[in-house]
Amino acid sequence: MTVAVGFANVSASYGAREVLSNVTTAFAAGAVTGIVGPNGAGKTTLFRTALSLMRLAGGSIHVLDKPLAQWSREGLARTIAYLPQGSDAHWPVKARQLVSLGRLPHRAAFAALAPVDAIAIDEALSRCDAQQFAERRMDELSAGERARVLFARALATSAPVLLADEPAAYLDPSHQLRLMELLREEAARGTAVAVTLHDLALASRHCDELVVLHEGRVAGQGAPAGALSDALLARVFGIAALHVPDPSGGPATLTPWRRL
Repeated sequence: MTVAVGFANVSASYGAREVLSNVTTAFAAGAVTGIVGPNGAGKTTLFRTALSLMRLAGGSIHVLDKPLAQWSREGLARTIAYLPQGSDAHWPVKARQLVSLGRLPHRAAFAALAPVDAIAIDEALSRCDAQQFAERRMDELSAGERARVLFARALATSAPVLLADEPAAYLDPSHQLRLMELLREEAARGTAVAVTLHDLALASRHCDELVVLHEGRVAGQGAPAGALSDALLARVFGIAALHVPDPSGGPATLTPWRRL
């Protein structure tokens, strides 16, 4: 697979506190890469470094084979769509207007929406099952409905890289599954999709690759079955898990079972 975002020995710090240490990994085009790990492991920080929102303390990052430092802000905004953790919007704007913000990187300042923008917005709303409240105000929607609109905004960017930080939060089980289907659909289009998840069952079932972070370092990576070994689950998460076979012959689903 083609590497869309590559991290080589990346280190990053908040003041004197190191949060990433010599991280080497990659997000591949056409694949869903799950980033998992305990709270404070460095998952969000990894995304922030790729977005050039944090200065590196060491190492390098390449986006589409180009050093991150050589990207303009505008070019990076068109290339990487980002859904931040805990993003929410209680603004008195209509959902469709908010989704239209995803097209800003493709437009000149103050320019009106072009037909191609309108198509991208409508498609994103439809794919996120949010078109039925496109004309409702964001502050009138439930948390789960707002989450779907915000995800539609990211999809509307039509970027070759999509970073989604805990997008399954606030979603009911049906829409969590739909979210993972959407991520897989994006990958099938050739997008490099990276998603942070706390739900190991979703991660093991729907991701092509997993990167397990622990205390700012890569504790394991690869296909879910290998990356989430029993030994790693015990060492990193302090849990034992069940591995539930897929009746259709797909990969087994991991279900956290008990604390150790």
